[in-house]
Amino acid sequence: MSVHPIEFRYFTPEMKNLFTEENKLATWLKVEAALAQAHALLGTFPKDIADEISKKAKLNYVKLSRVKEIEEEIHHDLMAMVKALSEQCEGEAPKYVHLGATSYDIEDTASALILTDALKIIQNKLLKLLKVLIELTKKTKNLICIGRTHGQHALPTTYGMKFGVWAYEIDRHLDRINEIIPRVKIGKISGAVGTMASFKDKGIELQNKVMELLGLKPCIISNQVIQRDIHAEVILFTCLVAGTLDKIAKQIRILQRTEIGEVFEPFSKSQVGSSTMPHKRNPHQSERICSLSRVIKSNFYIALENISLEDERDLTNSASERILFPENFILLDYILTQTISILSNLEFNYENIEKNLNLTQGAILTEKVMLELVNKSIGRQEAHEILRKAAIESNKKKIFIKELLKNDEKIGALFSEKELNEIFDPHKYIGKSHEIIEKLIIYINQKYNFNDNN
Repeated sequence: MSVHPIEFRYFTPEMKNLFTEENKLATWLKVEAALAQAHALLGTFPKDIADEISKKAKLNYVKLSRVKEIEEEIHHDLMAMVKALSEQCEGEAPKYVHLGATSYDIEDTASALILTDALKIIQNKLLKLLKVLIELTKKTKNLICIGRTHGQHALPTTYGMKFGVWAYEIDRHLDRINEIIPRVKIGKISGAVGTMASFKDKGIELQNKVMELLGLKPCIISNQVIQRDIHAEVILFTCLVAGTLDKIAKQIRILQRTEIGEVFEPFSKSQVGSSTMPHKRNPHQSERICSLSRVIKSNFYIALENISLEDERDLTNSASERILFPENFILLDYILTQTISILSNLEFNYENIEKNLNLTQGAILTEKVMLELVNKSIGRQEAHEILRKAAIESNKKKIFIKELLKNDEKIGALFSEKELNEIFDPHKYIGKSHEIIEKLIIYINQKYNFNDNN
């Protein structure tokens, strides 16, 4: 029976399959096979023995059920695998299974393979998300809306700027993952305390050969384990990406509020928003992303604690990593997939976007007016005070601020009707947003070779 929601609710099969018990066992066996082949290549034992171990180091011979039976008896899962593999090997081969290795030679090397595959899935999803965001940036570069700071209307901006900011952040995550993958693709075959004593004079050669066979880099120095700063960096990376997805989802939730109503996540014809309120259109996908991102981000502390193992190692990282790695990767992959789906089908209410742009009756353009007053020889501080008071009066009397200024003896004489209309057009105060967006699009397209056909 399933217990954790990553088993039955919050997952994609692609990522979940990496962290199943079956795949973990298969990867352990893959490392054992590489170890046997490396021994044979270095002449430690005959190649036919290595071939027998390699042949039997597969799930069709070594059954998970049998490994669990043995583990129930000996209370050691890696040694249970070694025994189950040895049972399947014929002739002299059982004597040489796991020769000279310690458990974490196998476990850490297998983890490197699994985490590398997991990171590549995340990398591909980030690329898909980046492409969606760049397409939205291009599509909405002329869609002018109100920008908000501190939850208040600030100045006009464009939706292209919003999506572009998110795209640039995803670009940085892709830079990070490109740096992290080579550091994660590292394995060890160095024995109980890292000295390679059990392999006599062939330790370094053996480790190099195993990693060559597996497509990994050899760890130059380790103790019983590969140092956990590497794994902590991976988990912190998942937290950073989750933080970005949380931000995106939170913004969509805010923009979908009834009193704002500018952007909506997709909502199917038969979808139910509330069990008691038939009118509700809740942003449940975005809320789920925000909720699950909290779980992902909360695990950073565990990853950091796992760095400080005692002496040549203790076992305090082991149990937590059984939860940490699958939980963070399966959940991150899931919310990445959800984010891509939401943004690919995002709905805009253009009428509300325009309405909200003018909601403050011109107050959002007081910065522009202040700058124009300076050009008319009124000091900046004086202009700021005039407009601050005008904004308060405009809000209190529900009068468009342009009308107040037009009727002001000092201000009205400085501007013509045409000039005031020009100044108070929010569509004409977006600065260099078009150039900024075009620069971003060119940068992203060149870096990732995006074009209209891919």
